Amino acid sequence: MLLKELAASASPLNEQQVHKLTQVAAELSATQLAWVSGYFYGISQQPGGVAAPAAAAQPAGKLTIIYASQTGNAKGVAEALKAQARANGVAVDLFNAADYKIKQLKKETHVLIVASTNGEGEAPDDAIEFHKQLKAGKAGKLDGLHYGVLGLGDSSYEFFCQTGKDFDEYLQKAGATPLLGRLDCDVDYDAVAESWSQSVVALVKDALQLEAANDVAPTVGLTQGAASLYNKKNPFTAELVTNQKVTGRDSDKDIRHFEISLEGSDLSYQPGDALGVWFSNDESLVDALLALLELSADTQVKIDNESVSIREALINHYELTQGYASFVQAYAELSGADKLQQLLADKAALREYCANHQILDIVREQPASLTAEQLQGALRRLTPRLYSIASAQAEVEEEVHLTVGVVRFEQDGEARAGGASSFLSDRLEEGGQVRVFVEHNDNFRLPASDDTPVIMVGPGTGIAPFRAFMQEREARDADGQNWLFFGNPHFTQDFLYQTEWQRYVKSGLLNKISLAFSRDQQEKVYVQHKLREQGAEVYAWLEQGAHFYVCGDANKMAKDVHEALIELVAAHGNKSREQAEDYVDALRSAKRYQRDVY
Repeated sequence: MLLKELAASASPLNEQQVHKLTQVAAELSATQLAWVSGYFYGISQQPGGVAAPAAAAQPAGKLTIIYASQTGNAKGVAEALKAQARANGVAVDLFNAADYKIKQLKKETHVLIVASTNGEGEAPDDAIEFHKQLKAGKAGKLDGLHYGVLGLGDSSYEFFCQTGKDFDEYLQKAGATPLLGRLDCDVDYDAVAESWSQSVVALVKDALQLEAANDVAPTVGLTQGAASLYNKKNPFTAELVTNQKVTGRDSDKDIRHFEISLEGSDLSYQPGDALGVWFSNDESLVDALLALLELSADTQVKIDNESVSIREALINHYELTQGYASFVQAYAELSGADKLQQLLADKAALREYCANHQILDIVREQPASLTAEQLQGALRRLTPRLYSIASAQAEVEEEVHLTVGVVRFEQDGEARAGGASSFLSDRLEEGGQVRVFVEHNDNFRLPASDDTPVIMVGPGTGIAPFRAFMQEREARDADGQNWLFFGNPHFTQDFLYQTEWQRYVKSGLLNKISLAFSRDQQEKVYVQHKLREQGAEVYAWLEQGAHFYVCGDANKMAKDVHEALIELVAAHGNKSREQAEDYVDALRSAKRYQRDVY
């Protein structure tokens, strides 16, 4: 009907041409129509308004997927995207950004990028060089490239999905054409990422003119090694074997060592990987929120097309122990609270507010009357917590160990606790069941050669992966030297796994250990101070090929360690600040400087 109306207007098409277009359009899907629109536009841009004869003779192309991942989330989305493309008959290649040559972009026709954001708007470690080269225009003109970008991030941060936004901007500047709009995903990204993936794969499939099915089988699962069926969407129900406090009685910290049985799962992991833990919310917290909003616990709501009580929904399906920007925004609109409206205009203040207020606290501060559906609509779906694995399977076989700091604080005189950490420590007894999966992290790996020296910086619970590193190196009889930097408040209360480290020193596996107990003297001493003190030897190790690892707090510790590293390279390498930064960047590009920060 629309085409006929166009023909009746001042259209450049005659009636016969309109008739032909109407017949063709009637047979096409919405996705195919969108592609045809772009195709005809492309033809119109050719000299003389016609497509080059060679275009019709081009063989079916392929899709290239590039991921930039810090902890493994972007890699997981990219692998699922690859599986979906294959299932739809699309030829596809998958690359880590660190392994992709920027000049290859000129040869591509269709590229999808899945990118997480690290720190304050920085590219993940494996994508630093790719990001730098794309920004500098090293890819050249990309007029023939069609692309899509999916960004992963946390909306409570000022530079939300910044890496994805950067890639989108740089590709458009180079002349590439978006297949569809960039998607910026918050932490509960599963559903929106899957929907975007379905749409973009359909567009690529039609654009490449491939058959709907071919002999390529879809990828099953995202785990490495043995073909375990368990992953984030299908977690393994494991048994909690051990819950042991590893800080002293008088410590200000409650840090626990957990041992979990993976028997019967076929799950495998490597040192550097993380364990995903699904948890339920504390029932008393849920009941307090329902009472505050005067909602009946039996009120029915819909979740994934199933009807459940609002109480069950809050216990098992929604995030209550973290404040987050999307709830503040939704609740500000529902409550009309001026304070929340003002917070939304200040990202830094909003982030600090969310870090110190759980959902119950926000509602208590700004009371409002909500229906169950309004509450449900404002909340974010529950997401699992990822913990660095503190064991090597070569040592513990069908177990996995974690080192977890239990989050506890007071808010207006009332006790608050972290969702997953308190679930493991307080609400799950030894012998109880917990749903888990392995999140592989290829950006935090021991050197391929057992002869390579390693320097490990892991204060607090950041010690976890380095316990796994030492277990692995001991099992492999590795000859490479090992140096640990560890810090915590007090030697007598907070020296995690002290006897194990002493044993490694005695056996010669751990060649050096540098300790920073910040509260044991008048002046506070942290791991970055120890790095500077021993900067000459640290630099000598780096010059001998050592790999440098950092695990722990991203907001302060990791930044301070990074600065100390640049300073010691400049001081002991006789380099300018700029040269030292280039040296450290080169370490990162070569995967000799790796971080697991949170």
